[in-house]
Amino acid sequence: MNLDDYRRFFAEEIKATSNIRNSAVVDALATVPRESFVGNGPWTVRGEADFFGPPRQTPDADPRHVYHNYAIAIDAARQLFNGAPGLLAMLIDRLELKPGSRAIHVGAGTGYYTAVMAHCVGPAGRVVAFEVDEALAAHARDDLASTPWVEVRNADASSAIAEEVDGILINAGITHPLDVWLDSLADGGRIVFPLTMAMMGTIGKGLLVLATRLGDGSFDARVLGFVAIFSAIGIRDESIAQQLGLAMRKNPYPALKRMRRDPHDAGEACWLHSDRFCLSID
Repeated sequence: MNLDDYRRFFAEEIKATSNIRNSAVVDALATVPRESFVGNGPWTVRGEADFFGPPRQTPDADPRHVYHNYAIAIDAARQLFNGAPGLLAMLIDRLELKPGSRAIHVGAGTGYYTAVMAHCVGPAGRVVAFEVDEALAAHARDDLASTPWVEVRNADASSAIAEEVDGILINAGITHPLDVWLDSLADGGRIVFPLTMAMMGTIGKGLLVLATRLGDGSFDARVLGFVAIFSAIGIRDESIAQQLGLAMRKNPYPALKRMRRDPHDAGEACWLHSDRFCLSID
């Protein structure tokens, strides 16, 4: 098989194993050159079997090696990886991006998954990618130069977003969704975010949450799964992380229904309650 064949097989495999429903996500996986975003091989990779052991290396620099469902090191010394496609593609799929959609990607790294999102929204849409690491942001900006509907910002995404968006992917471990993100969502807009507590160094562990803005400004919420991910820099609140740890010990897989932003006293339905937001099971 040539490289195009490998990409297409890779895309179809991710579609099947991750239940990808948006054909644009599948097409993006089959066409976006992942090797352009992960540096020169051989590559350091980490799959499910490597979770408790050291990462391993591909045997050589053949780009066909990047078309597997494992994370590829961007900076192995910092435990910074280009995440597993089976997971990230599923999260992008759940945003339900369409041609013309406007989207935000926080924690863009070198931009591979930004490129997947850009493929979904097309030239009529817009993607703003935030990356706090200056070198990674420059890498992403260079590799996304052929998609002018993408803007890469070297920032932590904590400043007000002066535009309405349809989907937001937070690709780093946080303790709470920022108000500026939630305020920017259009009615029906979706945000996916990993709520994490510290596990080992720069890596946190927690839950993936999908929240959807309803017409009255409220949010429904549900859990998408568990995750271990690089922690966001500069936008975490460790007091909420401690509350998250207690909540996960009490109920590690809550049947979330709502995300509340209104002031209220903590009650039995509040799985994770703080003065910033609340995740509720009623």
